[in-house]
Amino acid sequence: MKITREQLAGMIDHSLLRPQSTREELKKLCAEAVAYGIKAVCVNPVHVADAAALLKGESPIVCSVVGFPFGTHTPAAKAAEAAEVIRLGAREVDMVLRVGALKEDRDDEVAEDIAAVVRAAGGCPVKVIIETCYLTEAEKVRGCLLAVQAGATFVKTSTGFGSAGATVADVRMLRRTVGEGIGVKAAGGIRTLADALAMIEAGANRIGASASVAILSQLEE
Repeated sequence: MKITREQLAGMIDHSLLRPQSTREELKKLCAEAVAYGIKAVCVNPVHVADAAALLKGESPIVCSVVGFPFGTHTPAAKAAEAAEVIRLGAREVDMVLRVGALKEDRDDEVAEDIAAVVRAAGGCPVKVIIETCYLTEAEKVRGCLLAVQAGATFVKTSTGFGSAGATVADVRMLRRTVGEGIGVKAAGGIRTLADALAMIEAGANRIGASASVAILSQLEE
């Protein structure tokens, strides 16, 4: 597929989510996002304020994760976390849904968990991580539909901390399920330009990656 480096950069969430990540690594992440024109940096809540300060006046936005990486926080805790990261400067939120509740067909609880974060985000886009590696095909479809029902802006494949990451088949299925009005973010194991382009061709319009610079560097300007 034909895509420019600028176009691809505008679809990337440049991620730094390892628990041992440092402020020096955060500074590098933000500098790379500015240099390459990347859409967003995706960081843990403890790094949001620093990232927002580092990117003040620049085009990349700050995205933060909520209920990460397991989705097992209570709805009230997730909502409070979402409100806090927005207050600190995040402009998008990636939340993990309650995987166990989804597998037990407790759909009302799954939907309310997501809706609580959507309300707390105050209009900022919410991406719902369904963690595809733990779900059957039918559960993936239900997770997507519940996310849309609860007001999510995106559905997202993976945290990158599960047993597997994004696959082309899952991205294609997510896109088919939510249609064209909802975003699809592919994340987890995307390390090369070929990986990123395959996800985009399958229907992703956002890519989450820690190897963003390597990916963009493989694309000629």
